[in-house]
Amino acid sequence: MKRIKAKRLLWVLLGMAMTFAVGLYAQSEPAPADPSADIAITQYAIDNFFLFICAVLVIFMQAGFALVESGLNSAKNTVNILFKNLMDFSVGGLIFYLFAYKLMYPGVPGGFFQWGGFFLNETGADFAPGPGVLHPQVDFLFQVAFAATAATIVSGAVAGRLKFGVYMIYTALIVGLVYPISGYWKWGGGWLNVMGFHDFAGSLVVHAVGGFAGLAAAIVLGPRIGRFSPEGKPQVIPGHNLGFATLGVFILLIGWYGFNPGSQLKIVGAENTALVMLIAVNTTLAAIAGAVSAMAITWFLYKKPELSMALNGLLAGLVGITANCDTVSNGEAVIIGLVAGVLVWAGVKLLDMLKIDDPVGAWPVHGLNGLWGGIATGIFGTDKDLVVQLIGSFSIIAWAFVTMLVIFLALKYTIGIRVSREEELKGLDIGEHGAEAYHGFSFYTVE
Repeated sequence: MKRIKAKRLLWVLLGMAMTFAVGLYAQSEPAPADPSADIAITQYAIDNFFLFICAVLVIFMQAGFALVESGLNSAKNTVNILFKNLMDFSVGGLIFYLFAYKLMYPGVPGGFFQWGGFFLNETGADFAPGPGVLHPQVDFLFQVAFAATAATIVSGAVAGRLKFGVYMIYTALIVGLVYPISGYWKWGGGWLNVMGFHDFAGSLVVHAVGGFAGLAAAIVLGPRIGRFSPEGKPQVIPGHNLGFATLGVFILLIGWYGFNPGSQLKIVGAENTALVMLIAVNTTLAAIAGAVSAMAITWFLYKKPELSMALNGLLAGLVGITANCDTVSNGEAVIIGLVAGVLVWAGVKLLDMLKIDDPVGAWPVHGLNGLWGGIATGIFGTDKDLVVQLIGSFSIIAWAFVTMLVIFLALKYTIGIRVSREEELKGLDIGEHGAEAYHGFSFYTVE
């Protein structure tokens, strides 16, 4: 009997212990989460991850520029071109972090010039995650990639004759001053944005700024030795590796899917997803249309299709669609690309007539077709004002061209901007860096 009572007591005590444990566990469990809050945080995470991937794609474009510019230039300048592409991203990125990001995005709408202080907001003191909200870190990463793109466009236009130190000064000035000020006019909420000017992903804000800065530099520098005959006739200085150039163009095309679709800044939601897909298809159609029209015009005029012109035609189509990819139809994107391919050929011919040496066609591709992108937005864009587009487009290119022309002239008549004749003939790889891209090969001879 005593043994039975002991067993019962043991079972009672065990039951009480289990009840007590369950009670403690229940008290420690948080209240059931709000499902709508979970959905909001998921949407926030997806949008920010989408922009992160797009930022990486745009940074990858630096590799494309490096290959295009080096491939379309002499082998003896390869190290110099690769080095410039590395350092305009590195030096420009630090300057953008220190103060230019807040110059472009000061948080103060309207006007011509504002500044929000030093550095970016790392933690976001008043930051609240939610649908469509970007974390300050990923926003900076995306924007610094665009700033580097604007800077590196000039590298090809000055290839083979600009001092490396001067290029570093130029990089600091375009990223620290020229690009963020005109960028603020539109993307930072300045006067062009208030007016209704439309430049979705940067035909003007990025590409035309770089293209017209490159034009100013090429004018002040003068042509490479041997580029024009004593009678003024253009003479071709062939690029050393069209394989590099072609691969570089395909890398740029891939990177552009970060450039244009990423500029929607979010992808969650049926409307955002549909627009991102439209932007991606329009980007593709304009690019391939530009390549086809550039090939066709050279084939018709010279009886042989020209690879380098077709490559630049594809890039021209990309530049032309960048301002308006969100607001035109697929058919209109094809038209924009076809026109861009013809314009890039016409731009190259115009530079030859004016005896301006642009080794990679930076101005025809980025400058002239950046302008075309702004104008095309007014012609084809839904509910876009052509007059406003003209005002905004010419304001941005005038700002970039005039400021960079003054800067390069000032540098020319103070510290000098061009390497010596001997260095130019031997190549900037040896003269500026004491290095060879292709050690043991006899590329380093007088042309």
